[in-house]
Amino acid sequence: MADSRLRDYTANTLQFKYLTRRLWLAGAALAGACGHKPPPTPAGPQATAPLPTAGISGQQVIVLPFTLIAAEDSLRWEGALGNRRVVLGRADSIVVTLLQARAPEVSWLGPDELRRAAHHAPGIAPDPDQMGTAILRARALEVVPDPLRSQLRTLAALAGNGGSRYAFVPAALVYKRTGTSLPPTGLAELTIVLADTRTGRIGWRTVATGEGTDPWSALTRAVKSLTPGLP
Repeated sequence: MADSRLRDYTANTLQFKYLTRRLWLAGAALAGACGHKPPPTPAGPQATAPLPTAGISGQQVIVLPFTLIAAEDSLRWEGALGNRRVVLGRADSIVVTLLQARAPEVSWLGPDELRRAAHHAPGIAPDPDQMGTAILRARALEVVPDPLRSQLRTLAALAGNGGSRYAFVPAALVYKRTGTSLPPTGLAELTIVLADTRTGRIGWRTVATGEGTDPWSALTRAVKSLTPGLP
């Protein structure tokens, strides 16, 4: 009698587990078919990736000029950012100056050198200020698309001594307001890529950030974040 009850209990238990698993699998399949999936975990802001100076040490790297700078209206920085040509030039100067001072192991060729190279090769070299570098702010890009890729290759071959293998491209600079303090504080989000000028591959990408009560202090802090460990 005891053996019979044990066999019945074991059989009922296994059958219950089997039915439970079938129901669970059926429910999961139904949820997938109906599109009921658990919401993705929201991703927080990623930390700035340090500039990979070890990989480009001793090499010439061309630094492209800015073509896209924008700010939220709530910052009320129209006065500081009103003259586009002046703003782009000042942003270029801040980036190149800080790169040369904080990463001297790399031979940085700034926008002025690129403009001189383009001036000496009319009809061959592209105008550095008219290149579509802002397209590289798209995170999904892994290879620089044409015609920008061929333009980078041509410009890199003409600038400096013997050409440059890599291009440092500030793809976009966007200012966003943080908090409600007065004067308003802005967060600079500087999207940068490091591209191989021969293959077009984007080997490094980051969004450097920095806060400030004016565009230039925020940009300075963003660029400094590329070289952590320095004041």
